[in-house]
Amino acid sequence: MRKYTWLTLLAALVTLAVMIVLGIAIIAPPRPLILNAGFQPNVISPNADGNDDVAEFRYGLSRAATISITLDDGNGNTFDFRQSERRIADDYQVLFSGVVDGYLNDNETSTATVLRRLMPNGVYTWTLRAVAEDGETSEVSGSLTLTDGSANLPDITALDVAPSIFTPNQDGISDRTQINVFVTEPSALSVYLLTPDAQQIFVPPRVEESRPGESGMHVYDYEGGVDRNADPPADGEYVVVARAQDAIGQVVERRSALTIALGGKPYGQIVPQPNGATVVFASQAWEERFTNTPDTSGALIGVPGDPQALSLNTITMPVGDLLVFKLTIENVGRVPLRTTGPAPGFVYAWNQRAATFGLFDESGAWRVGIDCTTAASDYPWRWAIGSDDQLIEEVDPVDGRIYRYLPPGVTTIVWGAVRLTEIEARNPQNCWAGLIHEDVGIALINQNVGARSVELVEVGE
Repeated sequence: MRKYTWLTLLAALVTLAVMIVLGIAIIAPPRPLILNAGFQPNVISPNADGNDDVAEFRYGLSRAATISITLDDGNGNTFDFRQSERRIADDYQVLFSGVVDGYLNDNETSTATVLRRLMPNGVYTWTLRAVAEDGETSEVSGSLTLTDGSANLPDITALDVAPSIFTPNQDGISDRTQINVFVTEPSALSVYLLTPDAQQIFVPPRVEESRPGESGMHVYDYEGGVDRNADPPADGEYVVVARAQDAIGQVVERRSALTIALGGKPYGQIVPQPNGATVVFASQAWEERFTNTPDTSGALIGVPGDPQALSLNTITMPVGDLLVFKLTIENVGRVPLRTTGPAPGFVYAWNQRAATFGLFDESGAWRVGIDCTTAASDYPWRWAIGSDDQLIEEVDPVDGRIYRYLPPGVTTIVWGAVRLTEIEARNPQNCWAGLIHEDVGIALINQNVGARSVELVEVGE
């Protein structure tokens, strides 16, 4: 008997549930997938004059769906405004200026890729198509008219990247790449590097060449950020992207390849000695064999080894003798340091410079310099930051020239001498060393290092 009572109760509950569902269906029947859709206004003149340039397209969805919005001109041409985009149940508003996914007309060419373009003037049938998760499909259509919206498509007719392989490390060789972009119509132009993981690295235009928004040639000068004391992007292959967008919203872009190699901010320093003077200074008697002229090379002087030279006392030496120095250089960065001669051990006369021997200053080269209070210029006497056996050679693939570099992490000894033949207005005077990055600068840590007082005396005094 109890069994039949439970069966009766269960049947009653099922009947009640069915009645509730039927009641809800009668009171609130299922809503359509697309609740509403339409343009307001339905006539626009997209010409960037500020009047009726855009229309607002409003639509509502009762359930989550994938939607597409297309416009058909009646002549077999269909333009995509939205294509297979996921939406949740909600009301939506989106502005439309007549610009759709890029296209080219029949027999039309462009040197750039057209990403967004204005549709031609005319009357269009728009269609909103929604596909729900359960497969239900719904469409709503209407009309939209475009008038007075003609606009020339901007084109990027040139994107030149030179050199296409560059080494942003401030060694004076291929440190920068120049990007030239020619756009045919007034446009907002942006240039950036696209990394392998799709990150964008902005490239600023050259200030003196900048003409924002104008048509014509635009010049971009890129050094990887090294000149602003930033590390450049990692070595590798990149895509240079130039993108132009006009006032209507039409967008074109063009791409080229760029390779970054041996990139990095260079760092070198004069290494302090464990004790005593950071720069060893000593005097040595002059010998004719050390004479250097533009036509003949003299002997190199040996590395000073007098333990007394580590002291900080004033050096007193005869006029005409040699002021010899020795110091330690370390490449503390992650890129090689380019250098140029003369070699360690070279001996200068007081009035000689490296240029006397055809060894002119070179942008990006690192050299050790010696300076004195009465010298006619800053660091007039200069030496390479390592001997040939400590340096590596690289051949420039463009001109075949050989360049020498101090590898990262390598420590070298640099020494040389200057013949002091003049007693100047200040005697004694200070002499010191510096590590010079030519045409780039001298870091504070490498300026005025190891200053010593040097007094010259006439022989017999």
